[in-house]
Amino acid sequence: MSKKLQDIPVTVVEVNDQGEYEEIRLYAKHKKIYPRWINGLFNKWRIFFVIATQLFFYGMPWVNLNDRQALLFDLANRKFFIFNLVFLPQDFIYLTALLVMCAFGLFAWTTIGGRLWCGYSCPQTVYTEIFLWIEKWVEGDRMARIKLDNGPRNARKIRLKLTKHAIWIVVSLWTGFTFVGYFTPIRELWHETLTLGISPLEAFWVLFYGFATYGNAGWLREQVCKYMCPYARFQSAMFDADTLVVSYDLERGESRGSRKKGADYKAEGLGDCIDCKMCVQVCPVGIDIRDGLQYECIGCAACIDACDEVMDKMSYPRGLIRYTTENALNKIYPESKFLSRLKRPRVLMYGVILLIVAVITLVSLAHHQPVKVNIARDRVALVREAEDGMLENSYRLQIENADEKSHVYTIQAEGLEGMKVLVDGGNAVSVSATGQEDVGVRLHVDAAHAKAGSHPIYFIVTARDDPKIEVREKSSFIGQNP
Repeated sequence: MSKKLQDIPVTVVEVNDQGEYEEIRLYAKHKKIYPRWINGLFNKWRIFFVIATQLFFYGMPWVNLNDRQALLFDLANRKFFIFNLVFLPQDFIYLTALLVMCAFGLFAWTTIGGRLWCGYSCPQTVYTEIFLWIEKWVEGDRMARIKLDNGPRNARKIRLKLTKHAIWIVVSLWTGFTFVGYFTPIRELWHETLTLGISPLEAFWVLFYGFATYGNAGWLREQVCKYMCPYARFQSAMFDADTLVVSYDLERGESRGSRKKGADYKAEGLGDCIDCKMCVQVCPVGIDIRDGLQYECIGCAACIDACDEVMDKMSYPRGLIRYTTENALNKIYPESKFLSRLKRPRVLMYGVILLIVAVITLVSLAHHQPVKVNIARDRVALVREAEDGMLENSYRLQIENADEKSHVYTIQAEGLEGMKVLVDGGNAVSVSATGQEDVGVRLHVDAAHAKAGSHPIYFIVTARDDPKIEVREKSSFIGQNP
């Protein structure tokens, strides 16, 4: 086939309202968007969030605490270090709680403020913004980039394109390296990289995440938000008439049209919108906010900054495009009453669930014990008669010390009268910081106190130097055969 797929028009013919035949294109070739640079209050906020999030992302792996990386998810050793806390795989419930809080926090925030997360802090938005800064720095602002792309392929064009992509690739690879540095100690990873000793698995993830950053932020850009991100699709389920969104004041702006500054435009039947299309030119997803709220809108407010700048030049009041709610725009209540609308059922429901999960998680963390005990029974001989004539059950206890200092633990058991605890090597088990020890334990019980069947018992593991560090784990003792 000589033609590319995007060059083949796929159309249907429909009859419009005027009874005329109209060709509707079902597949349109993607058009590159060239966002125009704009200054303004909300642009400054976007710059702030880009810098703040990336200082944290790129800088945190290099921060040390207690002679180790402050934030490290050591999958190989199944240890997760979050500042002063050490979590083990048994603490998976905390990850579940974190995900639930993130989900309901996002739901609540979306109901209140729409897609402000997307416009200011979403990684896709942040890295696209960074890549656009690089593109603007190398190739120039909007018209210069359009002219360059439409111009002939000469030495200058090749030089600028190669420079831009080279910087993109460096940023992408450093992003991939930093990402892997959260799972492999980053200083070790840096040394391995410099000495070409990096493992194939680590190299794969550096390249994979770097390629994803390069592709998503450099090439796909707004297409990720429009076609790949599920959040854009289900956000409408959380929006209501009191959700704060970027809105065009149709009543004030229409009818739109050009005019001279100082002209009596109202006498000509015109509104405040001069149809300059600046709001479209600065939009990173290429929509016209004057067409109403659209799922593609990420709430970045670039159009607000652009419109306010135009209003200032025309000596018109600001706010033709602004953050507001549908009800406020329809004058159901004044915009100053927005905060009072937060006390609506949907927001309260999300807030209550979020608060409950957060309180439970914090209480649990406050009582979190830095020791875990896994118990495995001897399956070969469930019960046997010991030399002293008592019934014996054998166990293997795995003691995991989640503290960053070593402890000596003692083992006790309760649940049956006269129970004796015999620990291999003595009842003083030393476990190094964030280490683990396996120890054999035998329980002896008089046959008179352990009838046939299974009896619930508890192992109690306590740190000698800190009695507050104690854990109780349930198990069972098999009594004599009938």
